[in-house]
Amino acid sequence: MLPLAERMRPKTLDEYIGQRHLVGPGAILRQMIESGNLSSFILWGPPGVGKTTLARIIAHQLQRPFYTLSAVTSGVKEVRDVIDKAKRTASINSGLFAPADGRSPILFIDEIHRFSKSQQDSLLGAVEDGTVTLIGATTENPSFEVITPLLSRCQVYVLKSLDKSDLQELLQRALTQDETIRGMGLQIKETEALMRYSGGDARKLLNIIELVANSGAKTIDNTTVTMQLQQNPLAYDKDGEMHYDIISAFIKSVRGSDPQAAIYWLARMIEGGEDPKFIARRLVILASEDIGLANPNAMLLANTCFDVVNKIGWPEGRIPLAETTIYLATCKKDNSAYLAIDAALAKVRETGNLPVPLHLRNAPTSLMKELGYADGYKYPHDYPGHWTEQQYMPDELVGTTFWKKD
Repeated sequence: MLPLAERMRPKTLDEYIGQRHLVGPGAILRQMIESGNLSSFILWGPPGVGKTTLARIIAHQLQRPFYTLSAVTSGVKEVRDVIDKAKRTASINSGLFAPADGRSPILFIDEIHRFSKSQQDSLLGAVEDGTVTLIGATTENPSFEVITPLLSRCQVYVLKSLDKSDLQELLQRALTQDETIRGMGLQIKETEALMRYSGGDARKLLNIIELVANSGAKTIDNTTVTMQLQQNPLAYDKDGEMHYDIISAFIKSVRGSDPQAAIYWLARMIEGGEDPKFIARRLVILASEDIGLANPNAMLLANTCFDVVNKIGWPEGRIPLAETTIYLATCKKDNSAYLAIDAALAKVRETGNLPVPLHLRNAPTSLMKELGYADGYKYPHDYPGHWTEQQYMPDELVGTTFWKKD
């Protein structure tokens, strides 16, 4: 018999739970599906939130040929074989699936972040000319893991962990719609442990329900769920347990200048098998976001840590990670640069492309000089102290403050 998670996999958008910002009424992916004009995109989100399911639903609803590859088991040869197959499909079904009419076959690549540069390069031509419509799935930030040429050809859509209401709906569906589970007569008494251990992951939720049901228990409550997970550690993904809660606790401990708690959460991630690059990357972000101008050396150390961890791996990588964690936790904190760029971005979105003052523009041609470009610009080094009063903001923003020194 198929696992409960597979039996409960939705087949239509109406059955799909969560990600309303993408597939709800009027949302971008629903509009794309309903119009039939599908472009290549990458789904970025934590495990168990419906990336693979969504790709299958799209292919089924649009009646497209659907090819799937896993970056874990596929190489350049497999990619080229699938692309050749897609070309033959398009040729045979030229009236229905030819790339020219926007109905190319769908190529779904799971864990696309694990593809090497050469593997990703092998996709470029087929995505560019429409031989395939690429749907990638990744749990890692595509900005770091997907090559720029491929990323520029794809939209990135962020999927979120399922919230409590999503998980409650999924729980009720499993109890009422799956014949096997329904026949066991499970009663719901408490769901706090079930929701906590699921961590926003639909697959984990269903795996835990199935584990409890197969144990012979008649009631789902906090004690039963906790006991079953402790007795059956292999039935639950310990490497991913509370993944996002733990990284959140780690970040907040460093931000809050508590090195003891920060080291504890670091140890939890190491013992749980977390990717060391993921931890090191978070430290680089922490150094810029939370320490910033209070200690610019923090960024240098964090970046060095990232490089060292990449070079030496486990188990020695734990040492520079611990050193950097303690250093960042004990640093003075300053998020003024972080706040400044966010404030400036908000103002740019609000005001649009304001013109650059004429005196700040370059004047490489005589016409530009005649139009007043660079006229009146004051070269700061010609003045005492290498500074002079001058307007640098667009006229509409004179006097606006983005960066506020503590």
